[in-house]
Amino acid sequence: HSFTDDGRCVSLLKVFMSNYCEYNCAYCVNRSGNDVPRTAFSPSELAQLVMEFYRRNYIEGLFLSSGVVKCPDNTMQRMVSTLRELRHKHRFYGYIHLKIIPGSSPELVHAAGLLADRISVNIEIPSEVNLLRLAPEKNYPSIYAPMRNISDGILQNRNERRRFKNTPEFAPAGQSTQMIVGAGNEPDRTILLLSSMLYQKPKLQRVYYSGFIPINSGDPRLPSLQQPPLVRENRLYQADWLMRLYGFQAEEILDPDKPNLDLDIDPKLAWALRNPHLFPIDVHSADYWEILRIPGVGRVSARRILASRRHKRLKHDDLQRLGVNMKAASWFLKPDSRARPFMTIEEAGPARVRRELARKNKQPKAYQLSLFA
Repeated sequence: HSFTDDGRCVSLLKVFMSNYCEYNCAYCVNRSGNDVPRTAFSPSELAQLVMEFYRRNYIEGLFLSSGVVKCPDNTMQRMVSTLRELRHKHRFYGYIHLKIIPGSSPELVHAAGLLADRISVNIEIPSEVNLLRLAPEKNYPSIYAPMRNISDGILQNRNERRRFKNTPEFAPAGQSTQMIVGAGNEPDRTILLLSSMLYQKPKLQRVYYSGFIPINSGDPRLPSLQQPPLVRENRLYQADWLMRLYGFQAEEILDPDKPNLDLDIDPKLAWALRNPHLFPIDVHSADYWEILRIPGVGRVSARRILASRRHKRLKHDDLQRLGVNMKAASWFLKPDSRARPFMTIEEAGPARVRRELARKNKQPKAYQLSLFA
């Protein structure tokens, strides 16, 4: 399942063109060194499969990736042929997300962008040193080259569409990328700085973070984990939202002295506790971006505050009705907008506020139920 910008849930068929792969990436179940059954779709077989699911309303779109068969261009040619058959022969107008194979030629990247809604190139490992160690056949130039081709194609297409309205769209949903968290020894600050740099590219919509799953046990290059670092993955997504939507810089969220996110509290609260001198904030005079930095205040509640404060002084109950999490926010607000006996962070000190909020945020251990439990 995927979600559109307007909140709709879209069902996608997520499938590999082939699990044959010439590469021997340490973290991948389909690496060439693994003894696993191998198979592959032909372009016509996969196109027919997609249409059968689509006609039965099982899916609304396709998410297509592949192992590297022979070479990147050979694999990309097969995937582009599949998309061409879907779009031109079967008149399939559903959503398509295509993974570009690193090292693919610009011509094939361009052809893919004209057929898919979104295209993406996975960085996978946040530092090139660890990428070369864990995936010897890959390198950053082969990853960044198609990413630049996509960015250039989007910009060029944007200019052409201003002049000629009938110009076909190139990757209208933009591009994205993915990083594996925990396979290397990179701190969270390195990951966020890289994400921040990537967001400067035109139409890069999202950086996705995937907790490392210990599949190939016994490989000395990999860390010995019992389970994926899901809490760390979640904190990285929260920090990513702060950069994309809340006006934070990566350097603000983490500094060189403390390069990893606090797993017990969310990144915005952690930032506020490190900067108590910026609080308390008066919601009646602060601007939108200042209000957004108050823990417990989201984008919707910040806009509601701006609209409501024109008519009245906002008290504790008013802010709660507007959607503010007052258990977190009260420590960071001026006295007339918070309930007694709350103190400000200035009065209580960061250590006490952290203790109180970390205790409230603790959840009982969750277990994933089996389908047949």
